[in-house]
Amino acid sequence: MTAGVLLAGCDTDQVSLATNAKANQPVPPKLLAAMVEKDMDLQSPILVRLFKQEAELEVWKQARNGQFALLKTYPICRWSGDLGPKVREGDRQAPEGFYSINPGQMNPQSAYYLSFNTGYPNAFDKALGRTGSQLMVHGDCSSRGCYAMTDEQIAEIYSLGRESFFGGQKAFQLQAYPFKMTPVNMAKHRNNPNMPFWKMIKEGYDHFEVTRQEPKVDFCEKKYVFDATRAPDAKRDPVFDASAKCPAYVIPEDVVAAVRGKQTKDEAEYAKLVAKGTPVARMNTGIDGGMNKIFAAKIPEGSTGLSEGAEGNTLQMLAMAKAPGTIPGHVNPPKPNLDAVASAPAPQEEPVVAVSAPATNTRVATAAPAEKSGFFSNLGRKMGMGSSDTTATTPPPQATASVAPAQTAPTPPTAASRLKAAVTRFVPGHDKSKDAAKDAPKPAVAAKPAEPAKPDTRLAATRPALKPSVSDGAGEATQIMGAAPVMQSNSFDSRFGAVK
Repeated sequence: MTAGVLLAGCDTDQVSLATNAKANQPVPPKLLAAMVEKDMDLQSPILVRLFKQEAELEVWKQARNGQFALLKTYPICRWSGDLGPKVREGDRQAPEGFYSINPGQMNPQSAYYLSFNTGYPNAFDKALGRTGSQLMVHGDCSSRGCYAMTDEQIAEIYSLGRESFFGGQKAFQLQAYPFKMTPVNMAKHRNNPNMPFWKMIKEGYDHFEVTRQEPKVDFCEKKYVFDATRAPDAKRDPVFDASAKCPAYVIPEDVVAAVRGKQTKDEAEYAKLVAKGTPVARMNTGIDGGMNKIFAAKIPEGSTGLSEGAEGNTLQMLAMAKAPGTIPGHVNPPKPNLDAVASAPAPQEEPVVAVSAPATNTRVATAAPAEKSGFFSNLGRKMGMGSSDTTATTPPPQATASVAPAQTAPTPPTAASRLKAAVTRFVPGHDKSKDAAKDAPKPAVAAKPAEPAKPDTRLAATRPALKPSVSDGAGEATQIMGAAPVMQSNSFDSRFGAVK
């Protein structure tokens, strides 16, 4: 029965606020000390931000001045899918966008230690016909469309959410992004088909960045609207419908000015990065999600997948550092799906500027009469001497006639060649120039008269394809110590038992 529950999705247990020792663990002393240092109350509101590419979860908490400040950043153990929003049930995508988490979405009886439901799909997702359910932030470091932490991490995050509800917060906001919405990342992903959606949610990202207040989120005309308020001449607050026309509304002038200033600066930096040729991020066909480098460094043949990696000394140092929580033995690090890679179109590289070839190519004739097709002429064609890319050599004195280059049709890429090219991308430090040198046609060599010889029937040995290999690194992270289960007299269940 337990196996059936695990296979059904990220978490299909009934949401219940029954008394549970795991769900009532106290906030660790180190976090309490951090709150004191940052002038925060234990039960003040929180806000959560998630970033796939960085594989990080941030918990922000409201300080006594009314603004949110970063309390702690948690490395994400595993997330699945690709950069981009979730679209349909079963696509393994972890959602992106703005979601609201209320006490009824907290699950202390999760099959993945502890969890809370992201609230996907929201009104915007539903307006676009997107489907999916039970998309969680949970423990166990295993994801099928979720954001998975270690058990120690989710226990700590869960306790922060619980205390915010005890303090009167009705729901905390979850903001999920493909990456930190900086000019550099926007430039790197400028050709991604999800960019219109990412620019839309960046608006909310910018609102939070300049105000340090939780942005008010509404939906209309199948788009996000942030911090909308009643128009000066309106008699009531605007009513929003994700699929309907937007009502009359305004955004406070101070917020508009601050956001416009940030966006103007971001756009100028973005334009500079594009102008100087910032490379476009690769489309990594077949990789399922990512993992923070601190976890990847702990797993044999571990990889960060679509998340940021590390190399050299950084990776070695992380391998020696203590992981922020227990990594279960069944963890499945992201790896390329070789079947998907083999069936995918040839990988798209950065645009290459074409260089005009010389108008004519000088070829060297053999000493044999041009009209005869002998062994050496056949051998020359097999070696690529009939190609227009063959390098010319100085002809011997007795052979000065020139031969027009033969026209050869380009060979379409095979599944094997596409697979080799895709796998090569995951080999750290691989020098593509060596492959190019190996695959380049050999220069034509002038043939000299020789005595008739028997045809050489030996076949050239076929070079074996590269074996799949993925190896990425990891970065620094703060150690998390799991607190021992303690039952509080003022339990989560006693306060919110009626909320589901």
